[in-house]
Amino acid sequence: MRKKLAPYWLILPGGLWLVVFFVVPMIAMVNVSLQTGSLETGFQQTFAWHNYVDMITNYHTQLVRSLVYGLATTVITIGLAYPMAYWIAFKGGRHKSSYLFLILLPFFVTFVIRTISWQFLLADNGIVLGNLKDWGLLPESFHVLATPYAVVGGLVYNFLPFMVLPIYVALERIDRTLLEAAHDLFASRREAFTKVVLPLSLPGVFAGVILTFVPAAADYVNAQILGGTGQVMIGNIIETLYLTNSDYPDASALSSILLAALLLGIFVYAKALGTRDVLDASAG
Repeated sequence: MRKKLAPYWLILPGGLWLVVFFVVPMIAMVNVSLQTGSLETGFQQTFAWHNYVDMITNYHTQLVRSLVYGLATTVITIGLAYPMAYWIAFKGGRHKSSYLFLILLPFFVTFVIRTISWQFLLADNGIVLGNLKDWGLLPESFHVLATPYAVVGGLVYNFLPFMVLPIYVALERIDRTLLEAAHDLFASRREAFTKVVLPLSLPGVFAGVILTFVPAAADYVNAQILGGTGQVMIGNIIETLYLTNSDYPDASALSSILLAALLLGIFVYAKALGTRDVLDASAG
């Protein structure tokens, strides 16, 4: 009997953690999202499903923009992170820890300060663009701030380590004898990579996508600092509704919509990638 219960006892701490810090807050958020009222008169549960309809109608543009920015950030970080992680894992030698430390070094500075530093770098007359304009390499009207490129660039910079680390861990776990066996079977470097390395690294890519896409799509700091009024993301709307307007039901409804959209995107991605293949590669 004890042997049968042992697996459940092992997952109990993690299960309790998820219930207390994820399930309960989600239920509370959905409960608040169906209320009506104000901070002065109080909020009452009226099962106001129209809150969801109103939020989608009013802020569908910002919601779509957030998902697009999150997707663009994820794709770019994969393109940058995979070569970095691959080189560190297979070519880094005894300096692997040092290279990983350099990637994580910016994280010793707070998120907001890192983003503000990019604001100074990308300013119209800042260190970079100002000198390029003085040298005649860029027109005076050229600017980067308050554009989608600035927001996505800031997101990529801030979330790149979230993609590098899980991919590196997956690559580091690959048994090097498998590559030797592939070469012994006359596989080229490209074939060894596509048939051995890439499939076995998919769990790391999958984890990196989740760790990057979710916070990037929900971010509001980069849009607020690097973007303009035309680059408002859904996180900015939620912040305003909750902290400025004290409109807790609408803020909760919009947060629930964003959460549902993110979960749907992750589910579609998992189905397209092949969950079974990811689990099999991870087990192998």
